[in-house]
Amino acid sequence: MAGAVELRQLETFCAIIAGGSLTAAARLTGRSQPAISRQLQELEAALGFTLFERNGPRITPTEQGLRFHDEVEPSLAGLRRLEERAEAIARGELASLDIAAIPALAMGLIPRALARLPAEDLPRNLGLGAVPAGEVVRQLLDRRAVLGFASLPVDHQGLDVHWLGESRCVAVLPAAHPLAGETCLPLRALDGERLITVADPHRLRHRIETALARAEARPRGLMAVNASILAASAARAGLGVALIDPVTAQGLPATGLAIRPLDTAIPFFWSVLTPAARPPSLLTRRVIEAAREAAEELPGFRLHPPRSMDLLTARQAASPQDDPRDNEEPAR
Repeated sequence: MAGAVELRQLETFCAIIAGGSLTAAARLTGRSQPAISRQLQELEAALGFTLFERNGPRITPTEQGLRFHDEVEPSLAGLRRLEERAEAIARGELASLDIAAIPALAMGLIPRALARLPAEDLPRNLGLGAVPAGEVVRQLLDRRAVLGFASLPVDHQGLDVHWLGESRCVAVLPAAHPLAGETCLPLRALDGERLITVADPHRLRHRIETALARAEARPRGLMAVNASILAASAARAGLGVALIDPVTAQGLPATGLAIRPLDTAIPFFWSVLTPAARPPSLLTRRVIEAAREAAEELPGFRLHPPRSMDLLTARQAASPQDDPRDNEEPAR
């Protein structure tokens, strides 16, 4: 680099990206536009490369600028968290609680779990992020989160597994759909229907596609989404039949939708994780227990101990089939 980089310059840079212009950045930061322009020029001079392309009043990030932003924004977010935690320590308050979870659990199970705890027992600052399973792992390892909920497979020596959950996937379709009259939807009945499901081929979607092939059901099309709630919304709009996890389905409004069990078990597996390098706090342990209690309200929920990780991962990779264990009560 050609010179030293200052924190205010980085804040200015991120404000320009967020606002889309020097004028918006000035408004976001409470600084004058000439000050914003000067700090940007100083930053580019210190870095030795151009962050934005100028075209009259318009300003557009360069490829190098976008790559640099990918590095800067998480660092600034970490500094903000550090300031918040320092202030909490100074006030003698509980530490913040940062949770990372896949969208299905972040939008349903975890809010219900937190609501089970007395409000006075929760810290002043709570963080809940809905991210892909791989990002859950990264945030735990980077200590950006203290508690994580991720779908299987998960395999990392830097993480402790507290418990594993299993429940059956369901079909979501418009209430007026001809198949809505089924009390238990046969997978074979999805032959010729447009299917809506999650996009990740290495997790739930793999099991769904394997189950459909086994049932000799050939959907006439596929709509791939990155979250189960989007699949349910698309089904409500009449775009097809969604196969989603039961956690998301439990929180859906009933109006205009039919939620039906499937005749073949397609299990949805997830894990509750903390960083192995740091024992969970009392508050974190209470949230883990509250999440288990909330999960037990799911139809057909099974609780598995951490030692079952390899077995469940193997089951996830295997072909779904009618298994006598699917009629058992959840393990306790």
